[in-house]
Amino acid sequence: MPEGDTVWLSAKNLHEALAGSVLTRCDIRVPAFATVDLTGQTIDEVASRGKHLLMRIGDRTIHSHLKMEGSWHLYRPGSSWKRPEWQARAILGTADWVAVGFSLGTLEVIEREAEEDVVGHLGPDLLGPDWDAELAAERLLRDPEVPVFVAILEQRNYAGIGNEYANELCFLIGAHPTKPIGEVDVPRLVQLSYRVIHANKERATRSTTGDLRPKQTSWVYGRKGQPCRRCGTRIRQGELGPTELIQRVVYWCPRCQPEPA
Repeated sequence: MPEGDTVWLSAKNLHEALAGSVLTRCDIRVPAFATVDLTGQTIDEVASRGKHLLMRIGDRTIHSHLKMEGSWHLYRPGSSWKRPEWQARAILGTADWVAVGFSLGTLEVIEREAEEDVVGHLGPDLLGPDWDAELAAERLLRDPEVPVFVAILEQRNYAGIGNEYANELCFLIGAHPTKPIGEVDVPRLVQLSYRVIHANKERATRSTTGDLRPKQTSWVYGRKGQPCRRCGTRIRQGELGPTELIQRVVYWCPRCQPEPA
């Protein structure tokens, strides 16, 4: 699933291309909203909120969430697309651009005043104007027994962190993914979360190691069986989540991130 910085950059690019322009085409390929036609209206703003993307047009908002495979692309009119048309769930055209939302996990058109109904549950946004480090730390500690990995991924605590960052942050603070959040240095965790996502928000290649070379960008994520970059111990892989039905892949170094007693 894309991290919050991916959604932030998509919103930034869409805003720069579309804001202030009039829609010349509006094709929403979701049955519940297929009859919505915003043609002739002006795109006021495109913004991100955590992993949600909000395209504000008049008194409506096109709300999307990329989920696992979604993405927004920008094309010049008449140019070829990089993904097949059958994957397009939204096509929005202006005189200069065509914005295509492919394989969007969530796509709906709502009243702008109802935005809080879809994003109001989110915690402070690491990349948003509402960022509040103290509030994020407070929310992370609401249940001190929750595994740190699970707490990091809970968007109600703070918004924008996905699976890759969650694994990397656990390594950076030296915490096993199952260690209770109440036993870690939460202010440091929050500070690191802010630093890594801001360092990567405009990069084509995400890196938590500071190295942008291929296969050198992560400490533990996606590195099962490979040697730890710090101590040489083989990286392990498992699954962890808030319930047995919701499990995410976790990676850790058994020496740098010792299992809790």
